[in-house]
Amino acid sequence: MHIADITMFYAPASGGVRTYLDAKHRRLSRLPGIRHSLLIPGSNLSQHDGIYQVPSPALPFGNGFRFPIRLAPWCNMLHELQPDLIEVGDPYLTAWAALDARRQLDIPVIGFYHSDLPLLVRNRMGNWLKPNAEAYISRLYSHFDRVLAPSQVMADKLINLGVENVFVQTLGVDLQTFNPQHRDPELRAELQINENAHLLIFAGRGSKEKNLPVLLECMRHLGDRYHLLLVGSQMPSHVPDNVTVIDDFCPAAQLARLMASADALIHAGDQETFGLVILEAMASGIPVVAVAAGAFNELVHDQVGILCQPNQPQAMADAVRELFAGDPQCLGRQARLHAELHYSWDKVVQALLTHYQAVLGSHQALAAHV
Repeated sequence: MHIADITMFYAPASGGVRTYLDAKHRRLSRLPGIRHSLLIPGSNLSQHDGIYQVPSPALPFGNGFRFPIRLAPWCNMLHELQPDLIEVGDPYLTAWAALDARRQLDIPVIGFYHSDLPLLVRNRMGNWLKPNAEAYISRLYSHFDRVLAPSQVMADKLINLGVENVFVQTLGVDLQTFNPQHRDPELRAELQINENAHLLIFAGRGSKEKNLPVLLECMRHLGDRYHLLLVGSQMPSHVPDNVTVIDDFCPAAQLARLMASADALIHAGDQETFGLVILEAMASGIPVVAVAAGAFNELVHDQVGILCQPNQPQAMADAVRELFAGDPQCLGRQARLHAELHYSWDKVVQALLTHYQAVLGSHQALAAHV
């Protein structure tokens, strides 16, 4: 079986989609009888270890992302590779290249709905363009042989737009990289944080959807008994005294040390399609305080953390205090066990193979019938 993934959501500092694709590529490449090719944008045409870069212009101020504008190079690459199945990771030009390859090669195509385009359009441009984005998503994803969504909330959005054959396929976490063993008791001294303060962490991009102002106001409510470490690009520069900022993209190993050395993750984002950082915290053996919105309702329960009302700094501060009034270490151990049982990348890849085999079987049966 030759599987090809194609996406523009792949850059040096990109987040969940690249994490998913890299984990998948490593594991599929080790399985007998399976070949995996990954097509991503690049500065020039190149190939290394099954990863093919297709020339695409860089997005201005795009943090390393590139936006494909020519269909032909992507179609030509797919025709050359001759995969048995294609998985599409974004709703832009690469999706149409995959659908063109389906017509030419007579192979099935799966769409993975990682990003909520109508919501993104609404946030950036207002409600007036949202119906157009919804119509586009409905039309595009109705072309795929099967559609995967990382959470039920995302699956429901597609179903409500009239898309059929939608299946929930959660993402996973690297249990070796994100591990309680990486806890470093020297981190507080290194960051000049009071050793008696409860250390909270948030990691991700400082984009509007993450609701960082809510976190900062929450920290003002909490005071100096609590300290927040903000890690990632585009972080705010003006923060309360009990907040430390690492305004840079951290490689996984560095982030894993910071995560395991904290006491809890805190996340105010209310529009998350999945929330890989939640799994990374759980795998690191720390509990989670997050908002009851988006996909977090599906990831966080009372055995691993606490959910609170969205966009309410005081409610989030109260939830943090409640967490530490209980037994956060016990919650952290339970969170690690929950990640081990349900969210290893090996389990995710096995589930993906079930989807692939089902689609290939249906396609072959249809072709035989025709």
